[in-house]
Amino acid sequence: MLVKIHPVNPSPTKIEMIVEILRKGGIIIYPTDSVYGLGCSINNYKGVERIAHLKGISLEKANFSIICYDLSQLSDYTRQVDNHIFKLMKRCLPGPFTFILNANNQVPRLFKSRKKTVGIRIPDNSIVRDLVITSGYPLVTTSIRDDDEIIEYTTDPELIYDRYKDKVDAIINGGYGNNQPSTVVDCTSGDPITVRQGIGILDV
Repeated sequence: MLVKIHPVNPSPTKIEMIVEILRKGGIIIYPTDSVYGLGCSINNYKGVERIAHLKGISLEKANFSIICYDLSQLSDYTRQVDNHIFKLMKRCLPGPFTFILNANNQVPRLFKSRKKTVGIRIPDNSIVRDLVITSGYPLVTTSIRDDDEIIEYTTDPELIYDRYKDKVDAIINGGYGNNQPSTVVDCTSGDPITVRQGIGILDV
C-alpha cells in the first residue's frame, strides 16, 4: 500500500492509518530528513526480525537505530548521557544525525542480542515524528539502500514502492528523499567522533 502524506502538514487521518498498521505488527517505509527508512514499532520483535531478513543480515549483527520524538525518550534506552553530549544533541536535533550512545539493559532485551550501544535519531521530518508521537512508541529504523553499484540510496518513493510493495505493509510517499544518509556521531567514549559523514554538519 502506497500512502501519500504531505511532508509539512501530515494528515492526522493518514498518520493514524499508518499507526494502526504499526500497532498490528506491520513494517513500513517512510521519509526522514535524509534517506528513506525501513522500520517498525520498537515493541514489535517479529517486525525487527522481518527487517533484518529484508536487509539480508542477522539480527545479532544489525545496527538498527531508534527514532524518538524528542530527547525526553533518551533515558528509556541509554545510560546516563554526559551533559556536554546532551547539549550537543539538543543543538543538532531534530536533524539529520544519528548519535551512538551507550545502551541500557532495555536495548538487549528489545533486540534479543548483546548490544551495548544504540543509535538515536530524531529526524527533522513531521511525518515520522507524528508517527512516533501518535503511536506512543519509537520506531526501530534502518535506511533503504539501492542495489545499484553507483546510486547508494533510492530517493523516489514510487521506485521504492515498485521494489518493496510485496515485502512491507505500507510505504509512505512524502516526496523525494535525499541521497545522503544521516551523519553518525559516536559518543560512547565521552567525546563526539564523526564515524560517517552524511548530510548533517556537526557543530561542536
